[in-house]
Amino acid sequence: MSSIPRRDFLKAGTGLALAGALPWNSAAAPTAAKPNILLIICDQLSWNAVSAHGCKWVQTPNIDRLIRGGVSFVESHSTNPVCSPARSSIITGRMPVETGVISNSRPIHTSVPNIGQWLTPKGYDAMYCGKWHLPGGRPHTMDGFRVIPAGGGQGDLMDNSVARLSANAIANHKGERPFLLISSLLQPHDICYWAIQNRDLVPPKMPFDELGPPLPDLPPNNKVRPPAPAKLAQCRGPAFSDDQWRYYRYIYFRQVEMLDHDVGRILDAVEQTGKAEDTLVVFTSDHGEGGGRHSHVQKWYPYEEGVKVPLVVRCPGRARENVLDKEHLVSGLDIVPTICDYAGVEPPPHMRGFSLRPLLEGASTEWRDFVSTEHHFIGRMVRTARYKYVRYKDDPVEQLFDMKTDPWEMNNLYQDPAHADTVRAHRERLDQWTASLIPVPPTPDASKKHRQRRKG
Repeated sequence: MSSIPRRDFLKAGTGLALAGALPWNSAAAPTAAKPNILLIICDQLSWNAVSAHGCKWVQTPNIDRLIRGGVSFVESHSTNPVCSPARSSIITGRMPVETGVISNSRPIHTSVPNIGQWLTPKGYDAMYCGKWHLPGGRPHTMDGFRVIPAGGGQGDLMDNSVARLSANAIANHKGERPFLLISSLLQPHDICYWAIQNRDLVPPKMPFDELGPPLPDLPPNNKVRPPAPAKLAQCRGPAFSDDQWRYYRYIYFRQVEMLDHDVGRILDAVEQTGKAEDTLVVFTSDHGEGGGRHSHVQKWYPYEEGVKVPLVVRCPGRARENVLDKEHLVSGLDIVPTICDYAGVEPPPHMRGFSLRPLLEGASTEWRDFVSTEHHFIGRMVRTARYKYVRYKDDPVEQLFDMKTDPWEMNNLYQDPAHADTVRAHRERLDQWTASLIPVPPTPDASKKHRQRRKG
């Protein structure tokens, strides 16, 4: 990041597009029409679980073609390694503590507009299909959106329906208003149930010897757990053997391929109906998946496996193509400002993210020097160009990782005297960032009401 003029992340809440970006309907644009916007959100997809990003254990031809047609950000981070909080950031541009969604099954605070509420009065036909979780799994109504009901079930059942209905919505969309369609797919989240029910689903011995050779390798940090506070130490995965871990990873990659098939169906609809040139496509995930790294499954922790997620943007004729951006630190917070920039409207107030448009179009611009992730149970993380710093609530143990020399996060440096100044500087960044936020009271947990009704 040292080659980029530093921009203080704390000044990002102005709601303005970055220098170098032109609104879609400006004089320099080829058309005055606002673009269609397609936001595809998946669940629990790690950044590196895609073949175009170097994973040899999975085939993702459809996500790969989206990557080839746009810009893919390597240093893309979730605001929270839990479903609902991360999703609240993706569709509002605010941190979870500001949306009130500090844990799953909570609604977004009424003071914070989502992207559907914001763009509908500005001429967009806002549609939503698939998982919601803010609260409710698949509600029939939601503020700001016309809901396309997609049925129930886990990802292996629901996603095919979501993809078909999304494709139909794209193909049948007519009229003068452009569409904003959020297609929310569940896979590869189904891996959660392989972790929870591991005694039944991940056998101690592989059922077929023929599966042995192609099973994925173990990550190099599979058995490494660096010094960590007590709360993080509780986040342990199952007591798998090496073969069980490899089989677990094998199943995860098959679920990623299920996702890829459904992403392809949606992209086909955009391209085959002649809407590709007029559609901004954004693809991301709410959080990552443990995959055996640090002996973890699922999410909830600030290691790379939990917080690194794909973020791909394609905009033919505008964004660059086949670009792998390894330099800029980006966040789920950046999605709403980017959508608003291309839609030619001011974003909602108090945005914590930036429009990605200058990076997508290759314009010169300053950029942030860190991103942040939070978790109501564990604490907060700051990630700079080289280091990751994590501080936990009511625990003296901190974490500092040198992401350049230790990308697998195996050596906690927070007590190393040689890094004392680095720890101190990152503490100050985190304090300043936290002070800049506008928290609201946590919204009600709908799952607790549901459990109380069942008991009653």
